[in-house]
Amino acid sequence: MSLISFAYHHQIFLTFSKFHKDSIFVSPTKSWVLAKNSCTHKRIQLSSIICSSSSSSQETSVETAESCVNLGLSLFSKGRVREALEQFNKALTLSPNVMEAQAALYNKACCHAYRGEGKQAAECLRTALKEYDLKFGTILNDPDLASFRALPEFKELQEEARLGGEDIGYSFRRDLKLISEVQAPFRGVRRFFYVAFAAAAGIATFFTIPRLFLAIKGGDDAPDLLNTATNAGVNIGGVVVLVALFLWENKKEEQQLAQISRNETLSRLPLRLSTNRVVELVQLRDTVRPVILAGKRESVSLAMWKAEKFRTELLRRGVLLVPVIWGEGKAAPVVKKGFGSPEKAAAALPSIGDEFEKRAQSVAAKSRLQAEVRFKAEAVSLEEWERWIKDQQISEGVTPGEDVFIILRLDGRIRRSGKGMPDWQQIVSELPPTENLLSQLEK
Repeated sequence: MSLISFAYHHQIFLTFSKFHKDSIFVSPTKSWVLAKNSCTHKRIQLSSIICSSSSSSQETSVETAESCVNLGLSLFSKGRVREALEQFNKALTLSPNVMEAQAALYNKACCHAYRGEGKQAAECLRTALKEYDLKFGTILNDPDLASFRALPEFKELQEEARLGGEDIGYSFRRDLKLISEVQAPFRGVRRFFYVAFAAAAGIATFFTIPRLFLAIKGGDDAPDLLNTATNAGVNIGGVVVLVALFLWENKKEEQQLAQISRNETLSRLPLRLSTNRVVELVQLRDTVRPVILAGKRESVSLAMWKAEKFRTELLRRGVLLVPVIWGEGKAAPVVKKGFGSPEKAAAALPSIGDEFEKRAQSVAAKSRLQAEVRFKAEAVSLEEWERWIKDQQISEGVTPGEDVFIILRLDGRIRRSGKGMPDWQQIVSELPPTENLLSQLEK
């Protein structure tokens, strides 16, 4: 989980930037530093106050929100989740500042997620997002929140963040819109012209309607009825068509934002390579073309067996098989790791909009990964994988739970998907070798 604790320095002020480019925390009286960056999981402590169950020292005679949060973190690291929850609740009653409240709510949500209490976890995170400037990327990137991300409550929260409702996840939607604008750079221009032309047609209609009434009424000075009716019809039709096009553009944008959000979630899904190293899909970009095989055990096993016949050619094309068998994720045991103790190899990467250069630096290490990538990888956190695949099935009009395959491009986006298992001969003929010029264009 994203560990949030604090450092306190007397008689100095510290201004530091958050991981998002345009956001800065400034504390006028104290300097508070995250013990672990919510995106990169690296400790950036300057100095820390470590509280444990035996931390009733003479130095802290009065309980503060800070001491309760730190004590709660210490208790959770020892597996005492119920007592940790009590400390986080107590911290929220001790007039916490913004960062203390954010820390208490986030870690309280992590406790609820650990106990399988999805609704309580979602409410804590919703409050932190709305009132205390928590970044949605923190929730999206945290490996220890994998069990929560597999729940329906996370999907609801993600949809709220994508839509930006009630300022929940505003920065997340803004980042999605930035990517959307890059992918569809002329959408804004088109909408501008739709609005401008619709306004012009509306004004013309405003002046044409009275003339139409005069033409219908007749008289010596009445305008020509046919011409006036034609002009009115053209103007009204133009308004209707242009408004429809504007609404259609908005709908397409929302669909694109939903797809970008799913792609971002996909990029965070973890894999275990043949060397037992755990990585996220984003770390394999420009290196392999993952082929996700989701379905019943018999179907997936048969597809894997057939793929062995084309192993050499598929490896030349950078294919990495990722089998996902329905239902097997539910039996996954919960491992007590505590806050800030993700699997060592599962280094989380910045979310969209959060320091793209850091992601680029992480992906630059792909040369080291190439030696570890083999023909097959194991999906880690199967519940998360199943939820994402079923969301993708719904978006494409496929009944959730059917056997499907999904082929990704070298840049991590979806290349093609289909029902059932893939025809490997067709895939070999369809995909160019990784050293081919066409493959370079995918990166």
